[in-house]
Amino acid sequence: MAAVLVGQFHARDAEGRIYSVHEFQESTPPEGLAPATTYKLAIGDRVNKLDENEFLLVQSGVTIIREPVSNVVS
Repeated sequence: MAAVLVGQFHARDAEGRIYSVHEFQESTPPEGLAPATTYKLAIGDRVNKLDENEFLLVQSGVTIIREPVSNVVS
């Protein structure tokens, strides 16, 4: 099973640290099923999705919140 990077975003913990999170999907999901989505930090630590904007760092148990996307106009 191969996974393909489909997105990335930043998330922040309660103490203000920022984490770069990568979103992956299976490249060949089982027939009739949606591709599984997994999350990892850029450094490789596993991340579990709790809800739409809340995630849990598996190794440390720290909860992080997805940063809102900001649009910069130049």
